[in-house]
Order: sequence, then C-alpha cells, then structure tokens
Amino acid sequence: MKEINVEKTASRGIAIAPVYIYEEADLTPADYPVEKERIGEELEKFEQVKRDVIAELEQLSEANPIFAAHVAIAGDYTMVEAITSRIQSGEKNVEQAIAEAVEEVAELFRQMDDEYMRERSADVLDIGKRFLTKCKNIAVQDLSAINEPVIVVARDLFPSDTVKMNPEYVKGIITKEGGVTSHVSIMAKNYGIPALTGVAGILDAVKPESMICMDARSGRILVDPEEEILAEYKKRQQEEEAEQERIKKYRSMEPVTADGKRISLCINVGSTDEIKHALDKNIDGVGLFRTEFLYMENSHFPTEEEQFAVYKEAAVLCPKEVTIRTLDIGGDKTLPYYEFEKEENPFLGWRAIRISLDMPEMFREQLRAILRASAYGHIRIMFPMLISLEELRKAKEMVEKCKDELRKEQIPFDEEIEVGMMMETPASVILADEFAKEADFFSIGTNDLTQYILAVDRGNKKIASRYDSFHPAVMKAIETIIQAGHKYDRKVGMCGELAGDVNAVSRLLEMGLDEFSMSAGNVDYVRSAIIG
Repeated sequence: MKEINVEKTASRGIAIAPVYIYEEADLTPADYPVEKERIGEELEKFEQVKRDVIAELEQLSEANPIFAAHVAIAGDYTMVEAITSRIQSGEKNVEQAIAEAVEEVAELFRQMDDEYMRERSADVLDIGKRFLTKCKNIAVQDLSAINEPVIVVARDLFPSDTVKMNPEYVKGIITKEGGVTSHVSIMAKNYGIPALTGVAGILDAVKPESMICMDARSGRILVDPEEEILAEYKKRQQEEEAEQERIKKYRSMEPVTADGKRISLCINVGSTDEIKHALDKNIDGVGLFRTEFLYMENSHFPTEEEQFAVYKEAAVLCPKEVTIRTLDIGGDKTLPYYEFEKEENPFLGWRAIRISLDMPEMFREQLRAILRASAYGHIRIMFPMLISLEELRKAKEMVEKCKDELRKEQIPFDEEIEVGMMMETPASVILADEFAKEADFFSIGTNDLTQYILAVDRGNKKIASRYDSFHPAVMKAIETIIQAGHKYDRKVGMCGELAGDVNAVSRLLEMGLDEFSMSAGNVDYVRSAIIG
C-alpha cells in the first residue's frame, strides 16, 4: 500500500474505485523547416485550424458557458499575433509556433499572484491542445466513454476534458497539477465529486489496475490498501454519504440561530452559470459577483450592453439579492487587450477602485449596466479596495451621475439601490466607523484582509503556515468592522474564504455577522452549523 497526503482539498468527500489513468496524446510539434515560399501555406493552415476550433467551441458554448470564454481566447489578438508572427518570421512551422506562443501566454498567467488567475493558464493550454490536435489530425482519449465506476487520475484536466465526464461513473478525480480554483475543481464541486489537485507523485504511484481510497476531506490517498483498511474506508464512505444526506435535509430550513437571528446565506460567483448550479441549495442570493471575469475572458472591454445582459440575468435568477463588485483588476490580474505597467508589488499597486476612478469612461459603462439591471431584481453595488472616504465619495458621485443620465434617457433602475464596500484593507478597518456613516453595507474580504494585516503573501508557500484568518489580529479586525457597521444599522456580510469555513461559524455568529457568502459547495455545511 502507498499513501499520499495533500494539503488542500478541491472538493470534499470519500471515493473508492479502480484507477482510470488519463493519458495525454503526444502533441510534440513536428520539426520541419519552413521555406520562404511555404510561409503562406503555414499561415493558411493555422487560419483553417483556428476557424475549426472556434466553430467547435461555439457549439460547445451553447451547452456550457465555460467555452464562451474559450472562443474569445482562441480568436484573441494577442494569441493569434503571437502565433502568426512566429510563422511569418520563417523560423517556425505552424505546430512549433502554436506550441511556443501558447506556452508564452500561459506563462503570463502562471506568474500572476492571484491563485484563480494562475489557474487560468489551463484555459490557454486547453486552446493550444485543440489547435495542435487539429494540426496533427489526431483524436484524444474520450472520457465520455467511461461506463463503470472509476477514479480519474491525470497530469491535469482541461475544461474540454471535464465537460465529457459522467458523474454517475466518475467517483473521484486526482490530478498532479492544478489547484483548488481550477475548472476541474469547480466542476467537481458542482457535481459533488471528491477531488484532489496538485498531488505530486500520483502518476508514479498508480497503475491502471490499482484500487484507490481517497479521502478528500483530509487530503489522504491510499493506493492498493489492504482488505481491512479498504473495509474501514467503505464504512467511512457510507458515514460520509449519510452525513451529506442529513445535511441536505437542512436545505428547506431557514438559517436561524439559537437566539432567533435570521442569517443570510449567499454564494460567490463569477458567472450566471454558477448561480444556476447553486439554486437548488436554497440560497438567499449572490453575496459577491466577481465582474472581472467579464473583462478577463474577453477580447475587449465589455460594452455596457454586454454587461447589462449578464447582470440582468443574474438579477432574474436571484431576485432577493445580487451584490455586484465593480471591476477588481490590475497588477496580478491583467487583460489581454490592455497593457499594464509592471509593478514591484501588484497587491499594493494600481488595482480595483483605483483603476475605476482613473478610467472614468470604463467605470461609467459598468455602473450604467449595473443600474439598468437593478430594475429586474435586488442588485447592490460594491466597491473593492477602498482606503479613504475620498475614494468612496468619488465612486458614489459617479453612481449619481449615471443615475442622472438614465433618468434623462427614461431608462428604469432602482432609485434606492444600495451602495456598499469591501472591507479588506487595514485602512478600512481603522476608518470603519467613518465608512459606516456613508456606505450602505459592508462585506468583509478575509483573503486580502488577512494578508494585509499579517503582512503575509497568501501565495507564498514558504510562509503559508503564517497565513491564518483565525489570527487574533484578524479576528479583532473583523469584530471592529461588524461593530462599526451595526452602530449605524448597516448590514455586515463576509465574502472571503472564512465565510465558508464551518470552524469559524460560531465565532462569526458571536460577533454578529449578518451574511455568509461562500462557494456553493459549502452552503449546506454552513447552514447546518448555523442551525446547530
């Protein structure tokens, strides 16, 4: 028996099944020279490949919105230019050009500080994989052909792989690469499939006939366990399944504390598709709609109309509450169509509300789209990364200007729309009392708040043990924010990772937190912890 332990869980649960090893096709670029008179042929070959791939992606996007972003990536100017320029130079054939350009663009994402953005390199590589399989005219292993219970083990899985999986047969997923915010992790959470990602050595530890017990709650993997251990894990699996069924019974119950306080349970999303997957969990709404993905997964700044369509759909899906955070980008989160200056410390640089205030026309288009969508449900506007009252006032002034424009154009919107802010900087904690007088609500972003208060880079593995949202200083900051908000009758929510941690629920309730917003997979557990 071999045992492997993993620090982070992508999707919790226990799975016991034989291994299904996903073997990647050999996409090594052909090594042939390109004579000058053949450069045009290579360029035309790429154009045809690009057309075919985009056509396939457009068809896939009708069933899965993930691929709508892939369509944009496949036709993105930066990607296409990186490939065609290599061919035009005469130094690379089409396959070499694709492989090099895709790796170059993917590396840009890998170097970003934000974990979610690092994982987006997988989307770029997925496009490259599609390009090369078209060039080589080869078929890849079809995961839709799996027709018996298995645990899929792979180096990595791309969206085009995971979309083919049948949850009835795929009982677990283990990948050598990837992280908890990768598409395979998101897919696994949506379908309730236990998953562990970033598992070093997993491919060396298993064979096609291996049996695996994986406990994605504790991050433990057992390869070919003895019968006694296998029986023990089967018992644990039954207990886990019984616990999940028990927790599901809470879905129909109101999340009310022992002392009678009604708590709001919301989800954090980056798309309307994520909302659709979570509606069966009886949520109170969306506590954080990350609008940056509308910008990052695009080939241009999204127009007012493009944004309005998305925000309106979200409002219709969740009429009780959709809190839309204005663009939180910059530094570590870049755009393929806009050049940011290189910064020494992007987390302390030109980002979030700073960019919005410095780019008023872009900010205006987003605010108009949000306001227009507010006519279709209870939408709230939330500003990120504020450190001064001046910033809050300038942002609110822009909202008022947009309201005036819409009134003159006779376009309906919610005249009483709430305008609040993220509490995620030490400055916002110190000024919480002053902010509470002018913001309609607070939402605590514990991810950034923790790293700023503790001076610990949450992406630095060497000091990962020091990143602790339960640190007394962080807890004191959270309590300060809640007390300041309640002093002025402001609703105080939390949309950071801590909101989805059942171990924090009782402490946060004692402090008086009004709203918990988290990934959809944690809602049932937090609800049961609140009810007790």
